[in-house]
Amino acid sequence: MTLGGVVFMGMKKHRVGIIALALAGLLLLVGATYWLQRAEPATLRGDSAQAQDVTVVETARVLSVRFPAEASAVGTLKSNESVLLRPETSGRIEAIYFKDGERVKRGALLLALDAGVQAAELQQARANLALAQANQRRNEDLFQKKFISQQALDNTRAALKVQEAAVALAQARVDKMRIRAPFDGVVGIRNVSVGDYVKEGEDLVNLEDTAILKVDFRLPEVHLNRLRVGQTLEVRSDALPDETFSARLAAIDPLVDVGGRSISCRALLSNQEGHLHPGMFVRVQLAFGERDTVLAIPEEAVVMGSTPSVFRVQNGRAKTASVQLGQHRDGQVEVLEGLQAGDIVVTSGQLKLRDDQPVRYGETHDVL
Repeated sequence: MTLGGVVFMGMKKHRVGIIALALAGLLLLVGATYWLQRAEPATLRGDSAQAQDVTVVETARVLSVRFPAEASAVGTLKSNESVLLRPETSGRIEAIYFKDGERVKRGALLLALDAGVQAAELQQARANLALAQANQRRNEDLFQKKFISQQALDNTRAALKVQEAAVALAQARVDKMRIRAPFDGVVGIRNVSVGDYVKEGEDLVNLEDTAILKVDFRLPEVHLNRLRVGQTLEVRSDALPDETFSARLAAIDPLVDVGGRSISCRALLSNQEGHLHPGMFVRVQLAFGERDTVLAIPEEAVVMGSTPSVFRVQNGRAKTASVQLGQHRDGQVEVLEGLQAGDIVVTSGQLKLRDDQPVRYGETHDVL
């Protein structure tokens, strides 16, 4: 091999070595860059970088407060007495004696059906009764004079009683053609007019006693031992937001609903001024006194899920804590289990949080 060949081979090996070193340096630079990027949040970016991972939230402190022992529910108003008037027999409407929405007294005549046939039957029955009465008087006189037997007199008496019953039956048929108010109340909007032919059982008009209203509602069975007939309760309606009505608990159903574990209750509410109407939706609140040393948090602090939970702040981090809740009042909710007095809970910003995430918050508001 010549000298020139040796030099060429040496230069070739040198060039390969340089390329290999360059590739190794490039790989080392890429690896270092990747490692630095992974380590930067914890080492290189410092406090300013860590601050970007901290979630800003609002918080409240849990305090032991006085909390009223009360129960809330939703209910429905019903008339004290309610009936949908229907005829007991078919016939043509002869007259209507009320105006829609008018207040009527018990026994007032509301509608009359054509009772021509029934009136004729009554007149016939009365004539037969008069004849039977005359026969009875005549036979009693004859019996005193020993002209007829006791059996003949008894037959006359029996015939008299049959005719008296016939008159009563005919009178009842006539009365059924007259529809009267069964109690004091307000009539609704009628569905018929004079001249209409109505069938037996057809709807005519409703009658509602609204001077006193029934409030039907349900409560959880845990309140059963604290319920007493005669307790007062407050009733509010969304239709009348500025008014509060007082009612009295009148009845407690002895049967607890198995499906919902609830108790059916009924209260009575005076409605002399007529502000409320049957069928309205109302909110009911019963007070059982006040309790001390009750833990409460704002309702907005609760994260609803399969079980209620909150984010409790400890050492600058948000920790998920399951809670058992009690009664609600004025935007606050009672905490039965899961928190202690003095704990700090997140009230705003929960959607951005995860368990053990760093948080930053300003002034903590106390629950009052």
